[in-house]
Amino acid sequence: MNCSRCNRKLTKKQAYVHQGKVYCEDCLMEIGLSTRECDPWATYSDALTRKLKGHTDLTETETKIYEFVKSKGRATRAEVMEGLGMSELDLRNQLIPLMHSELIKERSEGDNQYLVPIG
Repeated sequence: MNCSRCNRKLTKKQAYVHQGKVYCEDCLMEIGLSTRECDPWATYSDALTRKLKGHTDLTETETKIYEFVKSKGRATRAEVMEGLGMSELDLRNQLIPLMHSELIKERSEGDNQYLVPIG
């Protein structure tokens, strides 16, 4: 697969999907998105944008993930992947904007990690 912005050839591990387009890490950074789930600056920026706009623009897939987790109250990544038919890579890429927008966070309970809705 190739980056939809710079056309660089990417392996599945190097690819990031955002709003249905595949990007390399460099191009993702250039369009202002972080590739890390825990990025305080990206979280601050996205939360401020959400506050100013009054909402967050979510893709259809991000909305499905958020609604799935919200409907259950909490869910493991495995439950979300199984429930929505997603790969681990796809879920990871879709969780980044949800976490930066402070709509979902990950919480430890015993030996398990759960995604929980914030908003």
